[in-house]
Amino acid sequence: MRPLTFVRGDNQNKNIIMRSDNDVMSSKKITDNNTNNMIQVGIIGGAGYTAGELIRLLLQHPKAAINFVYSTSNAGNKIANVHQDLVGSTNLLFTNKINAAVDVLFLCLGHGNSKQFLEVHTFSNHTKIIDLGNDFRLKADSNFQGKEFVYGLPELQKTAIQGASYIANPGCFATAIQLGLLPLANTDLLQNDVHVNAVTGATGAGTSLSATTHFTWRDNNFSYYKPFTHQHLGEINQTIHTLQSNFESEVLFLPNRGDFSRGIYATLYTDFEGSLEEAQQLYSDYYKGAIFTHVANNELHLKQVVNTNKCLIHLHKHEDKLLITSIIDNLLKGASGQAVQNMNLMFGFQEDTGLQLKANYF
Repeated sequence: MRPLTFVRGDNQNKNIIMRSDNDVMSSKKITDNNTNNMIQVGIIGGAGYTAGELIRLLLQHPKAAINFVYSTSNAGNKIANVHQDLVGSTNLLFTNKINAAVDVLFLCLGHGNSKQFLEVHTFSNHTKIIDLGNDFRLKADSNFQGKEFVYGLPELQKTAIQGASYIANPGCFATAIQLGLLPLANTDLLQNDVHVNAVTGATGAGTSLSATTHFTWRDNNFSYYKPFTHQHLGEINQTIHTLQSNFESEVLFLPNRGDFSRGIYATLYTDFEGSLEEAQQLYSDYYKGAIFTHVANNELHLKQVVNTNKCLIHLHKHEDKLLITSIIDNLLKGASGQAVQNMNLMFGFQEDTGLQLKANYF
């Protein structure tokens, strides 16, 4: 693994951040590169849910400073006017300008738009890029303009992430489902079809309104969508076949819309010849070094993980079937939290830096 280095460009001290007059003190740490040797961060597509969570995390991160938040539709507007949980936390403004010399760039664009953005905008050779979309997750798409994007699931390939300059952040459903299956695939124990039923909160659909995202439709309601064809199946199957090349069965995935705001509750079952105790030992051994993924003894509920970067897993054996429950916060471990986790690994920080979050239990 090559050593981690990052070099600041000559124009690193440019004041790219747009701010109001009374924000001098709050932006001091962001414009002063010498303060705690902070890495400079750029965010593209700053108005969505994932960007809002990313901004919230980075404002509290002791090693990173937000250099700019790019949004053409909100340029000049206060970030806290859009992400209203940040009122009183920052007076930073959205901008339609970029700093090409930032240390790390987060792409929080709609799926399919990251390539288009990078085709138009060029960044310095030292700028690391973390894409939260699906443009580079598959191996066939991982090389773009000479940049090799590493699939950023830390529990799968932490060492590769530590040496990477470009990361394809996994999808939310894909994160929960893969973390439920990695220990089995890693030991060639997936011998039959995997049946998956997973429910996601309303934030999984993004901020754009549609017929199924309005409160009057979503409230006290439940439905499935994209049965057996969800776009995250590509990266899920890719990972399984990477670990277990002889897997010839199917992952049968039924995604559902829940009437809550955030979280993913996934249940998976497949054939397993061993005992429950053997399965528990298998999972505990695999996740022994994983700081955010834990095997729980008791049955799970979403409030255990909402507002955290955790994935909790529970196992249950019924005759020859192993039932695996995997739960995450779709906006954190399923998106922005995992992106910050990847940033920490890329820059040599402690993996949980800025991610020591409390669950909204009640």
